[in-house]
Amino acid sequence: MKLETFLSQKKSAILEKWLNLLLDSYPSESSALFKKNKDPFSNPMGHTFSQEMASIYDALLKGTDFSQDPSSAEMLIKIRAVQDFSASEAVSFVFSLKKVIREELGEMIGEDGVQAELQALDSRIDDLALVCFDHYMKSREMIYELKANEIKERAYTLLKRANMMCETTGS
Repeated sequence: MKLETFLSQKKSAILEKWLNLLLDSYPSESSALFKKNKDPFSNPMGHTFSQEMASIYDALLKGTDFSQDPSSAEMLIKIRAVQDFSASEAVSFVFSLKKVIREELGEMIGEDGVQAELQALDSRIDDLALVCFDHYMKSREMIYELKANEIKERAYTLLKRANMMCETTGS
């Protein structure tokens, strides 16, 4: 059996395990809420994670080049970037997919041709992780720029209110 066919058949089981691993990175109360509540309106983050991970999974199976089309991973990483995750914590969910796939494959890993296909898939997952890391860093950079600009604006406003600003004229 071809690896892609097997992974398509096991999609729902793999996605559920993968999502649970991602949600386990949150505090236990949050994780329980995300796992229990499937409603997109009362649990928009859990719903977004589920949708985006399915999109990423489909893109991986299609062989999408994430450096050319990062859209499926971008939203998920932006969410993780605004939260208090380090870069490694934010991106680690990508690598956990390898573990889930291997668990589902079981003894099939030893079959002819599966190793080569699995190595190719691992390479695409690694590429995805690199793209996710880049997006995480861009998002964090944007957050820090916004914070710095806000601090500058506040300082300017305070100085102006205290009449400590001098107007300079150009010569």
